[in-house]
Amino acid sequence: MRNRQSGLLLTSALAVVSLIIVLSSCRGLVADPPGSNLQSVNHIVFMAQENRGFDHYLGAMRKYWASQNIPDQAFDGLPQFNPPAGIAPLQGPVPTNPGCDPAFPPPSDCITDANSPAVESFPMVSMCVENPSPSWNEDHVDWNLLDPLSATATSSGFVWTAAHDARANQPPFSDVNGVRAMATYDDTALPYYYFLASTFATSDRWFSPTMSRTQPNRMYMIAATSAGHAYPVAQGTLTNPTIFDLLQSAGVSWKIYVTDLEYAIPPVNDSSFTYFANASKYPQNMVPVSQYFTDVQSGTLPSVAFIDPGFDSGLDEHPGLYDGDPGGNVQIGAQYVSKLVNALMQSVSWQDSAFILTYDEFGGFYDHVAPQPAVSPDGIKPSDLQPGDICTKGTGPTCDFVYTGYRVPLTVISPFAKKNYVSHTVADYTAWLKLVETRFNLPSLTKRDAAQIDMTEFFDFVNVPWSVPPTPPTQPTNGACYLNRLP
Repeated sequence: MRNRQSGLLLTSALAVVSLIIVLSSCRGLVADPPGSNLQSVNHIVFMAQENRGFDHYLGAMRKYWASQNIPDQAFDGLPQFNPPAGIAPLQGPVPTNPGCDPAFPPPSDCITDANSPAVESFPMVSMCVENPSPSWNEDHVDWNLLDPLSATATSSGFVWTAAHDARANQPPFSDVNGVRAMATYDDTALPYYYFLASTFATSDRWFSPTMSRTQPNRMYMIAATSAGHAYPVAQGTLTNPTIFDLLQSAGVSWKIYVTDLEYAIPPVNDSSFTYFANASKYPQNMVPVSQYFTDVQSGTLPSVAFIDPGFDSGLDEHPGLYDGDPGGNVQIGAQYVSKLVNALMQSVSWQDSAFILTYDEFGGFYDHVAPQPAVSPDGIKPSDLQPGDICTKGTGPTCDFVYTGYRVPLTVISPFAKKNYVSHTVADYTAWLKLVETRFNLPSLTKRDAAQIDMTEFFDFVNVPWSVPPTPPTQPTNGACYLNRLP
């Protein structure tokens, strides 16, 4: 009898435990306070500026924190700016890359050997810098100068690739020794960006999607794949569905705000969207960026807003190509971004929005963290490698679309963004697609975006940290701008 009672008691106890487990698993569905989840975000704004790396832009973050009395935490920037004691990673030697042997000046290619000087990471004085190359071959040399096909990343080829391209350019760039690849900016140059990344949420493990240049990465940005392309494609040649196709099919509002719409003939030619054949289906969704300012003030922002940067007007922060090039001035680009972000913070749209600011790829600038393994989006291998490309000479793990590109800056700006938060979760920026898909119950585009974080770790929907937005500093634009010398 006692055994039977014990069995009944055990059965009852298990039933209670099971009920608790079920209720716990449903807590996000039935027990969370209203508005305490991702449904609180009704407007997702995404913007990717051009060609700037993580160490290059935010590497001095912990020095900034110390100067502003901001509590220190783990942040994997440049080691020379880490504190000597306390939270890891701690202070380390200034990173270097092997430079060009001075015994072999142009027109010789850059030669690295036992006589090569060590080129150190250094603070850039000019707000403008000659363009390094972030293309497929260069990215693989950056990975490992002596063995680009190796599985081991040494982050040793940045100076060589910048020198090689400077010497090959006609006329050659002034920095024929590739020193510019080791340049960094701190908060004296970019106080607005350092403030945003310290006030809101950022990440030190946020990567571009692929080890190549702007165009393939921007294909990933809206379609989660480059469809096998390591190089640019003709406009309108890709048939892959984009995030905008998913939004359109689901009846979710969206717009692409194009900074340089007035430069384009026809207008859609200037957008990231135009690699895809479906761009012509939605001309009504392509609007000038002036409409963005109207929409945020009137409370008519769409559910998803994509801001195309100022490619032609020099507002995109892309490094310069020649003296007089409107691009390349990092302060002018940062000031433009400040107008977009400040307009949102000071509007009726602020309370239920999230602005995601990042960069399309690293621009060829040094970063001490190597690309990370990633999921192939669709199993398609590179289909357009050129004769003589590194990955046509052998095989290596990075010769397929199973690695990210290099790190790029990220700031998540929102009333819900955690204060002074640093994510250490490896992700590439197709995570913004996963965020949109999660919020609006959309399917994944490829296996790549399906594998990403949904970005909810950047938010606190219960406490709402920034219901009253902060007051950012004014971004100066009076820094020196020259391309013909360093620093």
